[in-house]
Amino acid sequence: MHKIVVAITGASGSVYPKILLNKLLAMPSQYAEISLVMTNNAKTVWETELGNQDYAGLPFKIFSQQDFSAPFASGSGQYDTMIILPCSMGTLGRIACGISNDLITRAADVILKERRKLICVIRETPYSLIHIRNMETICLAGGIICPATPSFYSLPKTIDELAATVVDRVLDLAGINVDTYRWGQ
Repeated sequence: MHKIVVAITGASGSVYPKILLNKLLAMPSQYAEISLVMTNNAKTVWETELGNQDYAGLPFKIFSQQDFSAPFASGSGQYDTMIILPCSMGTLGRIACGISNDLITRAADVILKERRKLICVIRETPYSLIHIRNMETICLAGGIICPATPSFYSLPKTIDELAATVVDRVLDLAGINVDTYRWGQ
């Protein structure tokens, strides 16, 4: 059973974590625990883009960005997966440089040092050489860079359906079985 930490940073794209968390709610048999940490900027972006504070009513345990006593701040917490969605380039850069100055970067550091699954869903565009080198560093350390690039071959009709093409890919990467469009099937 998966123990997953979901981190939401202040990059644009709040539709992605909204869909991810709702999908996880619908499949409780596939994980033992979901923990959530959001930056203050993530809350502001969510409220701006989605017009609500629905993140506050989610049944997952929500941790403060400065709560270093969270179980996933240590390898002994045995979280096997961390999804950062969306992952700002600032967060990505701090992770790539080993700067654990908040719970998100500390948890990512733990996931990488324990050789577990770190999925950084970046949303920035275009990329600077600094971004590319930080992505390379995280890949070389064992992390997965998954740009929030939707697919169109399933013919999505709404923004939520389009964003779900990214979320379903993230769930696949996390080892969660998801009923989704599959190319050629």
